[in-house]
Amino acid sequence: MAEDKNAKKEERAAKRARRKENWAQLWQAFQMQRKQDSKLVPLMLLAVIGTGVLFFLIGLLWRGQWLMLVTGLLLGVAIALWIFSRRLQNNVYNQAAGQPGAAGWALENMREGVGMAWRTKSAVAYNTQMDIVHRVIGVGGIVLVGEGEPHRLRPLFQQQQKRLRRLAPGVPINTIIVGDGEDQVPLRKLQSRLMRMERKYKKEDVHEIAARIEAMDAADQNRQGLPRGPLPKGAQAKMSGMNRRARRHAERQNKGK
Repeated sequence: MAEDKNAKKEERAAKRARRKENWAQLWQAFQMQRKQDSKLVPLMLLAVIGTGVLFFLIGLLWRGQWLMLVTGLLLGVAIALWIFSRRLQNNVYNQAAGQPGAAGWALENMREGVGMAWRTKSAVAYNTQMDIVHRVIGVGGIVLVGEGEPHRLRPLFQQQQKRLRRLAPGVPINTIIVGDGEDQVPLRKLQSRLMRMERKYKKEDVHEIAARIEAMDAADQNRQGLPRGPLPKGAQAKMSGMNRRARRHAERQNKGK
């Protein structure tokens, strides 16, 4: 019994510590965003006060203004927090836009939900010009997301498409280029673009497809770790010496017979 009580106390203390840490991080993010965004505080205040006043006026129609005022203020706080989160997210995306690997960061931060599953691997293909291709496996199939110049991304896309068609035949493969040009997707809209894709698989199917492809990824990495090409001169001499000693040992054994 004493151990159970101690365990429950430790669990409650851990929860309080996590909540305190989350609130501290939220407050720090608010302070940073407030300094960079002069419209943030006025918009949040407008959401709280405006919604409260609106609900109060509606409540006057049936003499329930005070109840409606409380309801409006609570709803206003929720709207203010939504405004804060959206403006913070847009600010983060604006700062990350144009930096190599920004799309990979956005993809790795995608959240799973009801009927949604995402398996992301960053930088599955790249070149010396820092053009990068990321891979996302989701309920809409496989999506290759490229960062860089379209004409340099094209051969990287083709290379990955050929490999994926062999590993996961029949699974649709889509390509997206992140950017502000024609037929490109801005970084801040990348997540929503993926979430709007037609759902063709269940979550269980996504994990099965991803496991198959990731198993081959691991096998390819193991093969890449093996030495390739001609042996160095020192190694060649050592190998030839070992071969001569082996031949002599075999000849002595034959003579002994």
